[in-house]
Amino acid sequence: MVDPTSDLNEDVSEDEAPACTTCGTPLAEDTDHRVVTWVEDGTVETRHFCSDACRTDWPGDRLA
Repeated sequence: MVDPTSDLNEDVSEDEAPACTTCGTPLAEDTDHRVVTWVEDGTVETRHFCSDACRTDWPGDRLA
């Protein structure tokens, strides 16, 4: 798994990179990467987005 805090534009293949939760774009590409992270029932939950627009379009109830 790729560390979500790392620079995803360097040495990360599309197969290893997380994908945008909304549109599925691999985040190994040049994107405006956004991450929403929260703890739920003792487990860390994370969602990745390729842009502010995809973050806004996500129907989830977590605010960034």
